[in-house]
Amino acid sequence: MSATDLVDRLRRRDISAVEALEVVLARADALEAIINPFSVRLDERARAAARHADTLLSEGRGGPLTGLPVTAKDSQWLAGVESAHGSLTMRGFVPERTAVVLERLEASGAVIFAKTAVPEFCYTGICESPVHGRTSNPWDVSRVPGGSSGGAGAAVAAGIGAVSMGGDGGGSIRIPAAFCGVVGFKPTFGAIPREPSADAWRTLVSVGPLTRSVADAGLIFRTLVGADPRDRHSIEIDDLDHPAPEPGRLRVVVSEDLGFAALDDDARRVFRRAIATLAGAGVSVVDDDPGLTSSVGIWASIAAAEARWAEEHAWNERREEMTDRARDFIAFGETITAETYVEAQFERERIHAAYLDLFMRTGADVLLTPTLGLEAFPHGTTFPRSIGDRDVDPAWMDWAPFLYDANLCGYPALSLPIGFGDDGLPMAMQVLGRRGADGLVLAASETIEAIVGAVAWAPEIGARFTS
Repeated sequence: MSATDLVDRLRRRDISAVEALEVVLARADALEAIINPFSVRLDERARAAARHADTLLSEGRGGPLTGLPVTAKDSQWLAGVESAHGSLTMRGFVPERTAVVLERLEASGAVIFAKTAVPEFCYTGICESPVHGRTSNPWDVSRVPGGSSGGAGAAVAAGIGAVSMGGDGGGSIRIPAAFCGVVGFKPTFGAIPREPSADAWRTLVSVGPLTRSVADAGLIFRTLVGADPRDRHSIEIDDLDHPAPEPGRLRVVVSEDLGFAALDDDARRVFRRAIATLAGAGVSVVDDDPGLTSSVGIWASIAAAEARWAEEHAWNERREEMTDRARDFIAFGETITAETYVEAQFERERIHAAYLDLFMRTGADVLLTPTLGLEAFPHGTTFPRSIGDRDVDPAWMDWAPFLYDANLCGYPALSLPIGFGDDGLPMAMQVLGRRGADGLVLAASETIEAIVGAVAWAPEIGARFTS
């Protein structure tokens, strides 16, 4: 059941919040050992919240999400609940404050029943850590679910709740959404407040939902959006209430490789088929791109430098407890000079200008690209590996080249399932819009979803696990 449908049924009292929660907890019990999506379960806390939600609903009160079972990312602070960020160096850390996004989530009536697993410090695009172990993809448990919101993507794909909150500093919502076949929405930077939180990537991370439909993503976004004085980066978004446009009124600019990205043949084929279906339905399609080269080096210079100083205490005092991946990433941050960091920040303006020019010269509402150029790869994959006709260097996730510009520019971007690759695993399209045009991105994505169909969660996934 989608979040939108469940909220409606809760309001009508067709099902109680306690009943809905118990169904989700039972499913979590059945699948947790198989896919390992959680860092911590909060069953009793959630049961108390569900009982309170039923009281409010019986009195005709409550917020827009009252009774809806949801999960939060481990890196999102919840006062009194451990937030280890997947690192032994932070095991036992219990924040005294709750992140604004989770405050708003609970104030809206949502019931947080677990926190989801992440890689160490959320610094990689897979999801395994010395604290929480390895999280697997529900479509094929021999494959990665993506990261860093890997537990979030896996939980939604496996039908363990309809909504998981994620964070995206370099694709960390869109990667697991693509690999797990769900919708992942990275809003405009600052649209949903992130603070209080860990120090890393304060100039890159957007907070957003992973869901089973675009409508669900819109419901969560509109509930949580808005500035807060505790987060100096947070902003107001005025563009919220676009209705889904008719296909003939939607204009998209399309680039299957941005002029530089590597794709496997099946990724290219699935994307081209989706674009042809849109054009056949009456959507106005123009081929173009921003005329840029890969921004992975620019992103890595900023992200690694910020990581180095964010984790200074752990780096200086406890680096032997870190995984090799985390150590390598932070060590790279030590090599970034002040000049390199400032130059990378200046490059963000050039990238931003190129995208603005693209939208202006094409008159497009959104840009469509693949989300990723490959299906979810097996656990333990050794890179570099070939994608399409070239090898990619995985050092800073160069297998995800479509994703970094949205973080560097602060643009809203949504990953939408559009089909399956050669191995029978989900593949996805990225829908990207101008800064602040979150409502338009969501509306366009609803139209695209209705035309090309969506993978989302399918009952046969659960049957595979429970049979």
